[in-house]
Amino acid sequence: MTGGPVLAVDQGTSGTKALVLCPERGVIGSGTAPVRPRYLPGGLVEVDPRELYDSVVSAGLAALAEADTPVVAVGLANQGETVLAWDPATGLPLTDALVWQDRRAASVCAELDSQSERLRQLTGLPLDPYFAAPKMAWIRRHATGAGVVTTSDAWLVHRLTGAFVTDAATAGRTGLLDLDTLAWSRTALDLYGLGGERLPRVVDCDTPVGTTTAFGPPLPLTGLLVDQQAALLTQSADQPSAAKCTYGTGAFLLAQTGPEPRRTSSGLVSCVAWRLRGRVSHCLDGQVYTVASAVRWLTDLGVIAGAEELDPVGGGVPDAGGVTFVPALAGLAAPWWRGDVRGSLTGLGLDTTPGHLVRALCEGIAAQVVELSSAVAADRGAPLTSLRADGGLTRSALLMQTQADLLQLPVEVSSLPDATALGVGAVARLGHDPRLTLREAVPEWKPSVVYEPRISGAEAAERLARFRREVSALVERADAGVGGGLQGTTAGPGAEAGVAPGAAIGPDTTGAGTG
Repeated sequence: MTGGPVLAVDQGTSGTKALVLCPERGVIGSGTAPVRPRYLPGGLVEVDPRELYDSVVSAGLAALAEADTPVVAVGLANQGETVLAWDPATGLPLTDALVWQDRRAASVCAELDSQSERLRQLTGLPLDPYFAAPKMAWIRRHATGAGVVTTSDAWLVHRLTGAFVTDAATAGRTGLLDLDTLAWSRTALDLYGLGGERLPRVVDCDTPVGTTTAFGPPLPLTGLLVDQQAALLTQSADQPSAAKCTYGTGAFLLAQTGPEPRRTSSGLVSCVAWRLRGRVSHCLDGQVYTVASAVRWLTDLGVIAGAEELDPVGGGVPDAGGVTFVPALAGLAAPWWRGDVRGSLTGLGLDTTPGHLVRALCEGIAAQVVELSSAVAADRGAPLTSLRADGGLTRSALLMQTQADLLQLPVEVSSLPDATALGVGAVARLGHDPRLTLREAVPEWKPSVVYEPRISGAEAAERLARFRREVSALVERADAGVGGGLQGTTAGPGAEAGVAPGAAIGPDTTGAGTG
């Protein structure tokens, strides 16, 4: 890498991480700031937008103070599907931000069910409250018709620079972008009832969009990229065929597919990976909604004291003791797309210990990632040879070994923490210096540890079959309208009328809170 240091800011679900990246010395400064989303009854998740902006500034200033050296540019990564309404004249938010995990727009999706396949072919995205467009439509129907309604990045960029833009990859997470033309789709906008909306200009990820003084001296903002695609850039720039999974608040498996969009038949999302210097790269994307958030759930119940206890507690028993955990605490994402399904714990006995619950959770997370990996292999027409991993929960050797065991492939944990910040830092570097190549801008990738499978293929298949049986049973129960399980995932009757804010939830300390 060449050029001066850049400030890379990753604005995530439960916190913001900022790094000062030097081309010669690597990370020379870092800063963090917590974000506290409110988890409310009925699957509602919201956050004060001011907290998002304040966390960006605080983390950035802390990183710059530690580095104690000038930077030449700034890059900003965002959560992707988190949305809010705001006043473009004053920059003030008009609503809370609906976080990507929020399920209140299920009613919007239900009304559009007959158009789901049309929307999927047009935008590459399934019809699900996870994405931005249903949340935007919900805000317009039930919160406010004033101002503009956008993903959080457009508001943050406006606050930082005054520009009204979004990058092509983030725009692709809305369900409003035409996958072939990468322009806002009039058809999709009309279907969602958003036809008259003023939307941000879609720019390349390495486009200089303006200057910010939020961090002190004027600095150009030259890189914008949605968080998971930023991590994919870090993990696969050297090997476009590689697949990566980020284990944060959720788990997100992405794999590049090349310059042309690829509609999928497996339930994965087909979307823009990035557009750099006018050239588009596409990817497949699969999600597990609750990973670190499921660890937090066990912590809140008192089963463990925190993520740091996964290995010592889970390591105290040889297996899950017959317990199966489907941690669908916010519904099932890809490849099922069943937000109405609730999580389940089965096989409990008087001899069940916290260790068994921890192991069952690790298996439940890993089994869902196996399903995503199988879908990627089917859609790309070639099996994976390994899985590259990053995110805070890769610190759990138990989870990573369980992943390798069930996947029956090596799991290569990145030696570079904070892959999202590193990816958007590389994009900012490209936007600042047009002479740089992609490979010059992205740090060299290498694993810190490789987990090889320790169980037989037959045993892995048996464990996966048990998990799949439980998922099938949960889907059948949801189809039959039978309640039960661990936690509701869709907004109840009172949701559209508004829910009083609950107690703030503390930050997820297990790693990157990305969405």
